[in-house]
Amino acid sequence: MELSTILAPECTSCATPGSKKKVLELISDLAAAQYPSLSSQEIFESLLAREKMGSTGIGNGIAIPHGRLGNIDKPLAVLIKCEEAIGYDAIDKQPVDILFALLVPSDQCQQHLSTLAAMAEKLNDKQVLKQLRKSHDEKELYQVITG
Repeated sequence: MELSTILAPECTSCATPGSKKKVLELISDLAAAQYPSLSSQEIFESLLAREKMGSTGIGNGIAIPHGRLGNIDKPLAVLIKCEEAIGYDAIDKQPVDILFALLVPSDQCQQHLSTLAAMAEKLNDKQVLKQLRKSHDEKELYQVITG
């Protein structure tokens, strides 16, 4: 799967959100701009519902928040690099600075799982992670993750 098919350059951001709630709101706002039929609140609630089942912080400063939505027809991703790591209740108890969010149609469960697995594998590549953390702007961030 080509990441560029689900991640638009407009959905990458270098930001300083300050908290888990703020970064989930930022993800929701960026995604809603790509899907005008969705409200950022609807997206936020989907991400928050998943977080309530257990943190999507997978360790090593990485989180992969995700949610399912009934009224979208294709997956959509958002990539955030936090300028300052934030508390995220990750499994290793470390703060998070790289977030790859995935929103998928409710009826695409298998694709959802495959995409999450592929993304986790890519983010576990120490070289990719190092380049993401060195990225200075959204364009560079996008090039690293889709390259």
